[in-house]
Amino acid sequence: MRVHKNGFAVTITLAAVFLCGAVFFMWGKGQVTAGTDEVYKNMEILAEVMRHIEKNYVEPQKPKDLIYGAIKGMVQALDPHSAFMTKEEHQELMMETKGTFTGIGIEITIRDKVLTVVSPIEGTPAFEAGLKAADRIIKIEDKSTKDMSLMEAVKLIRGPKGTKVLLTIAREGEEKPLQFTIVRDVIPLISVRHYLLTPDMGYVRISNFQSKTSGDLSENLSTLEKGRDLKGLVLDLRNNPGGLLAQAIEVSEMFLDSGIIVSTKARESAQNIVATAHPNKVPRNYPIVVLVNGGTASAAEIVAGALQDNKKALILGTRTFGKGSVQTILPLSDGAGLRLTTARYYTPNGRSIQLDGIVPDIELDFVPPPEKDEKAGRHVLREADLERAMPKENKERQSGESGKLNETDERVKNLIEKDNQVRQALQLLQSWSIFSRMKDGSL
Repeated sequence: MRVHKNGFAVTITLAAVFLCGAVFFMWGKGQVTAGTDEVYKNMEILAEVMRHIEKNYVEPQKPKDLIYGAIKGMVQALDPHSAFMTKEEHQELMMETKGTFTGIGIEITIRDKVLTVVSPIEGTPAFEAGLKAADRIIKIEDKSTKDMSLMEAVKLIRGPKGTKVLLTIAREGEEKPLQFTIVRDVIPLISVRHYLLTPDMGYVRISNFQSKTSGDLSENLSTLEKGRDLKGLVLDLRNNPGGLLAQAIEVSEMFLDSGIIVSTKARESAQNIVATAHPNKVPRNYPIVVLVNGGTASAAEIVAGALQDNKKALILGTRTFGKGSVQTILPLSDGAGLRLTTARYYTPNGRSIQLDGIVPDIELDFVPPPEKDEKAGRHVLREADLERAMPKENKERQSGESGKLNETDERVKNLIEKDNQVRQALQLLQSWSIFSRMKDGSL
């Protein structure tokens, strides 16, 4: 990977329980300027309010709690992805990059001031319990989520393995709220899985971008490619909430030999980056179809956009979430942390992902099997639906290990028989492969 920028090193992190694609920038001396007279004047008002509370409020308050409350309110007023984290929350976020956490396994955000499920993580307690995308969490245990921050919700939903949490859900199409009692567990974020759809057609699912994703993908691709001439690949990024920017770049690079992967633009020029691909050690010239939907967000949108703009893959599915912002994690002096939106992503062709998302080359909605009612799950949530979502631009600046399909593998059978998007992708690849063989005279 080649990353060009005007400043120093870039490090990246992920908060796996809700949407983010966080980038760490090293802040050099002189990059943060002091505030204006107006800022200091308003700081005096803050201090004045604190003095009134200390002197007159009916119950004594701890100064630290007051300051933290003021900071949280200030950051929450910015956008849905910026947040203030206590020391404990900051430590938890840093641990999540290692690929596990204890909880129920859902991606959440705030929509219309209501805590909302973006998607359950497949194979987790929340997924098995039946939580769906666009479910609104109106209570956690007996506590209303009205005006609750994401970090507060995360703290309540998480807990020791084996303990239970009660969620009250409002779901579109249901007259009464639904209640789910879910047993917490260690959530292993297995980010990459692969199968053979046919003896020469592969399928790879990336569920999120964590620290080991590119390495895991490399191993999965090697397994699919070993001993066979792979004729095509389905890359499934549906309901992938994103994660580490560096991993999205490395994943994109596995399929690209040249060209821009992604660029970012920020107020500070030192935070502008342009990531480009270089020739692969393993050429991958087979056709690729990438599956996306409204749950495909952030780093996953970077991969889809990179492959689409570089004409390396066809994108099939529905328009993606539209989270085109970069979050910088800033450690604070007392161990707390500030997750702050500092830049926007742009695809190789210069398109902003923010709000618009990635529009598929072939639009095809998921149609659930007749025996399952997935109606509620089809009401997807996108960045543009979020309160205080940033505008698009700154106005001031305009296992198969064998070569045979294992018919007894229920997962593969379900993919082919019950997932119309996978089925359509496979048909496209087969037609593509047949056309290529006709063209070179091998048929």
